[in-house]
Amino acid sequence: MADPAIRLLNLLSLLQTPREWPGTELAGRLGVSGRTVRRDIDRLRELGYPVEAARGQGGGYRLVAGTAMPPLLLDDEESVAIAVGLRTAAAHPVDGIGEASARALAKLEHILPSRLRHRVASLGAATEPLTTAAEPGVDPAVLAALATAAAARERVRFTHTGGTGTETRRHTEPHRIIAAGRRWYLIAYDLDRGDWRTFRADRVTAPHPTGQRAEPRDVPGGDAAAYFKDTMYSRAPTHRAEVTLHLPADRAAARLGAAPADVRPLDGGRCLLTTGADTLGWLAARLLMLGCDFHVHTPPELITHLRALAARATAAATRPGGAPPGGPGGDGAAREDAECRNQR
Repeated sequence: MADPAIRLLNLLSLLQTPREWPGTELAGRLGVSGRTVRRDIDRLRELGYPVEAARGQGGGYRLVAGTAMPPLLLDDEESVAIAVGLRTAAAHPVDGIGEASARALAKLEHILPSRLRHRVASLGAATEPLTTAAEPGVDPAVLAALATAAAARERVRFTHTGGTGTETRRHTEPHRIIAAGRRWYLIAYDLDRGDWRTFRADRVTAPHPTGQRAEPRDVPGGDAAAYFKDTMYSRAPTHRAEVTLHLPADRAAARLGAAPADVRPLDGGRCLLTTGADTLGWLAARLLMLGCDFHVHTPPELITHLRALAARATAAATRPGGAPPGGPGGDGAAREDAECRNQR
């Protein structure tokens, strides 16, 4: 193998397989002498690749974890697998990966050979994720374009469909992408409106980077996640609740997924939960699913809602099997349906 650069890349590809490689086997794979292998190992170390060597008859070389992420060589199958995994992550947001997964997808798809891009696209077209109507999908290509623009500080034009179905063309400076629940949101500065805006990524289509640099700006307060939380809470009525749970604080926090500040330990294996939601129904369901006794301090509307739920549950449990609510005429069913609608 005459070309040293090609030989070095092939050596690196072999070492990135998680195993220990005897020097004689590396030399045979590369068609060079053991001395050349040792010299190439030294060159990889100079480039920042931490290659360890074990002496003795059973020793060899292996690539170990270092202090930085060096360039990674992938074969065709590995590249396709990672691209499909990143697309899946983009369609189903996972806490902690957020914008990074979209940026990684954009980088990988940019350098994939056309034959591999076709395979990734075919897999994406043939795969249907199991979602509900309440979980709108987001195009990974849109997400990748927005994340790349945010990282590169580049202005982007796109079409946004509002909650009423009205389409508007936006000229923005993307700042951050937030994964919240099962949705992705873009925080961007809207140049035409002269203010910050939050866009649902699944309602964004046809993003087009303009090539113009974005101005250096900070979201109000300087924290994109805090800004997103504040703006989202301000758009919907929020019910704040204070509840004593007959459950240790650590177990309550684990079941609720609540932040440590939301759960305060009390004596007797109890804790005080402070939480909120945009509907009383969700608050009630969250408390009932804990499977423990609890006492609601505020709000009084939640206490009323829980009493109504208890009455319906008691009626359902004592009603003869198959009998409609309220007797043969079914008038009770209509009344209960009306009550449910009023609660919503």
